[in-house]
Amino acid sequence: MRILHRLVGQRDGPDGNEAATESEQAMRIVVGLGNPGREYAGTRHNVGFLVADELARRVGADGWRKKFRAELTEGALQPPGEKLVLVKPQTFMNLSGSAVGEVVRWYHAPLGHLLVVQDDLDLPFAELRLRQRGSAGGHNGLSSIIAQLGTIEVARLKIGIGRGRGRVDPSDHVLSRFSREEEADLPFLVGAAADAVERWAREGIVAAMNTTNGKAEAVAGPAPAARAAPADGQGRRRQRAERPKAGTTADTADNRR
Repeated sequence: MRILHRLVGQRDGPDGNEAATESEQAMRIVVGLGNPGREYAGTRHNVGFLVADELARRVGADGWRKKFRAELTEGALQPPGEKLVLVKPQTFMNLSGSAVGEVVRWYHAPLGHLLVVQDDLDLPFAELRLRQRGSAGGHNGLSSIIAQLGTIEVARLKIGIGRGRGRVDPSDHVLSRFSREEEADLPFLVGAAADAVERWAREGIVAAMNTTNGKAEAVAGPAPAARAAPADGQGRRRQRAERPKAGTTADTADNRR
């Protein structure tokens, strides 16, 4: 059964989101999209995982645990001390909605407290765009989430990965690794995306959009000589789920893209 139709019709709260109970108001769910397995770590399609890892570091999360066909952890956003639930679906990209649906059901989360972090081919590398609702725009992971939740009222933070040079197949591009030049800027991009998520959690979607969208020039880090390695393993995945054996239902090229 598709879920959350009952939440769409709820009265709006002061920030334009659905009204929620006091306990629900003190919680936000952030879903970073990607593919499980070591062979996909660091690929463009997994930038959502990198942002989730950075947020986990910032909120002092204890570590990732496997639940709801995902890796999940929790921490407190300081200030104001709201709970931040971080989710990395382990179902492969095209089946992300099944994991997200289970998480949302468990936490009884209103739609306005859910944010999906995803890569985006149509945005230049290092550009961020936050949207409150809309179609999946060709992103299979987001499409799966929309289908499971039964609504396009899903906020998403898009992280530009570009389309590559020449006639690169989009399916191959999203599963490729960042160039050496992009790798140098990646920690700063992941940090800027995490900043945008924190603004969304603290200030609401409208205020976060106003300070995030159209700020691609602010994402790039300092000149190469001034760059330093990120502390505490920033941008690295803490755990990686085992990849299903080749030929199983989950491990197909279509599901990973």
